Amino acid sequence: MFDKMLALEATTEAQQPGGNWLLLIVIYGVFIFAIYFFMFRPQKKQQKALKELLSQLEIGDVVLTSSGFYGTIIDIADDTVIVEFGNNKNCRIPMQKTAIVDCEKQGQVTPE
Repeated sequence: MFDKMLALEATTEAQQPGGNWLLLIVIYGVFIFAIYFFMFRPQKKQQKALKELLSQLEIGDVVLTSSGFYGTIIDIADDTVIVEFGNNKNCRIPMQKTAIVDCEKQGQVTPE
């Protein structure tokens, strides 16, 4: 009878909640991977594409700034560019390269 009580006690200890830590760790691992895959990975791709765009800037390119203005690059320095806005030749503004969000290369022919 004493042996049966020990066996019954051993089986109830194995069935108690909270005993499966490995499953909990796997669930957290999958959750963290999903957050990385759906949130951080696309953001890094976008940053890489923007960095490549900024490295390929040339004089004469038409750019879109983060404030929504279109202008033409007339000079490029290390971290700054001078952009001319509109037809007015007196409207030249120096700005950081990071303020540029899109670029249209001059001399590219669009298919009709």
